Amino acid sequence: MRFRSTWVCGSYARVKPPLLSSLAPQASHSYSHLRSNAQCSSFGIAFDIDGVVLRGRVPIGGSPQALKRLYRDCGTLKVPFLFLTNGGGIPESKRALELSELFGVHIVPAQVVQGHSPFKNFAKRFENELVVATGKGDPALVMTEYGFKKAISVDEYASYFDHIDPVSQYKRWTTKLASEDNDKQTELVPRFNVLADRVKAAFVISDPVDWGRDIQVLCDILRSGGLPGQRNGGQPPLYIAADDLEYQAAFPCERLGMGAFRIALQSVFNRIHDNALEYTSFGKPNPFVFRNAEMILKQLQLYSDHHEKLIPSNGHGEAHSFKTLYMVGDNPAVDIKGARKAGDTWFSILTRTGVFKGKDNHSEYPADLVVDTVAEAVDYILKKELVC
Repeated sequence: MRFRSTWVCGSYARVKPPLLSSLAPQASHSYSHLRSNAQCSSFGIAFDIDGVVLRGRVPIGGSPQALKRLYRDCGTLKVPFLFLTNGGGIPESKRALELSELFGVHIVPAQVVQGHSPFKNFAKRFENELVVATGKGDPALVMTEYGFKKAISVDEYASYFDHIDPVSQYKRWTTKLASEDNDKQTELVPRFNVLADRVKAAFVISDPVDWGRDIQVLCDILRSGGLPGQRNGGQPPLYIAADDLEYQAAFPCERLGMGAFRIALQSVFNRIHDNALEYTSFGKPNPFVFRNAEMILKQLQLYSDHHEKLIPSNGHGEAHSFKTLYMVGDNPAVDIKGARKAGDTWFSILTRTGVFKGKDNHSEYPADLVVDTVAEAVDYILKKELVC
């Protein structure tokens, strides 16, 4: 094979997983609901989002009622849980607010682990370097909140290069700045010296919107050493938040995910460049993601309603170890495969509300349990763990 990819759990294992405090430093005051009488819990739960608790922005499978069972009547967390998704495109803080509104429970940013959450670990390395980010939502805002001071979206970056997208005039959508007063076109002024500074890294935050334009621009950046128009430069690092081929959205059939975009980009790049594309993929089913989720679940247990910092649950500075961690997902090749690779502590539950719709278990990546909905999954977990 010509391409060479690097998984985080391989040569990038030295990358530190994001800590709870680093995922949501601005929200530490809101952790009083995590008073963890859940400290003594011997289990934790990770929920996928798309196809498990939501379809588009619509709750499915009795998810609001199921999640409320994980809280006490007073609003404190009874069972430590988080959302473990390959999706993203917006900061964890904003996603937590959205989920709180949709489900009617208080979700904090630390309970939202997105595909691009590990990108925070690269902020120190690229803090003052020009980096580009692509994907739906607001990729530049995500990177800025992680600490990148010169992050720019591919939308904005491409707008400063005349004719970089040769078919832009045929597109009905544009990325232009308009005057707030008269709605007329204003001259674009780069926030950074993008026409002279080299891009030091590229990040795929979420599913790109304009595949053709983004493949073209990323190829220009990656084969030029970071400055479109140049030739034969060394490839800047490329980081991809997740590599799942398909996922369940609002449409009845599965939609192509970031993995499909990576395949398209890689295929084109390898045909037009002497050296094969190098990239690093994150997201499920990478075992790193599940180890990171376990670490965050442990930290979630340690918050008290009388403190704004981590406190040990056993008085010796060590987090309580879980006997069982449950992964509730809808995609056998992503959620179930990842949980199985993560070790015996993980118990996988497959729902029929998303990618998987089979009558029996999946043949290649069988789950420990198959249920119709997330409500059934939560009911099974609570009864098994003897939680009232």
